[in-house]
Amino acid sequence: MAKDSSRGQDRRGPFAALEALRDSLPAGAAAPPAETPRGPARAVVRMERKGRGGKEVTIVDKLGLSAAELETWCKALKQALGCGGSVEGEIIVLQGDLRTRIAAVLTARGVARVTVG
Repeated sequence: MAKDSSRGQDRRGPFAALEALRDSLPAGAAAPPAETPRGPARAVVRMERKGRGGKEVTIVDKLGLSAAELETWCKALKQALGCGGSVEGEIIVLQGDLRTRIAAVLTARGVARVTVG
């Protein structure tokens, strides 16, 4: 071990002795395979402006989820896309025109087919 002449300490730090024990450790368990989450079979995405005072919103429809699941999905989409939104009946309404970005997020959440209109 190389000593630092000014302080009398090991240059590799206080864990130098533990480094020698690394080879005696058992091999770690293999990580379980990453599963793609199973989501709805399809989603229809469109942009609307009508009846909203000229504001653009992105509508996610045809998910076929329960009300509780829609709330969970809405929260996850809002966090992933950095926008506001809400659930209105059986659709998710997100603030802004997000059609270019939302397909990748929905696919990552397990939606089999995303139709952007």
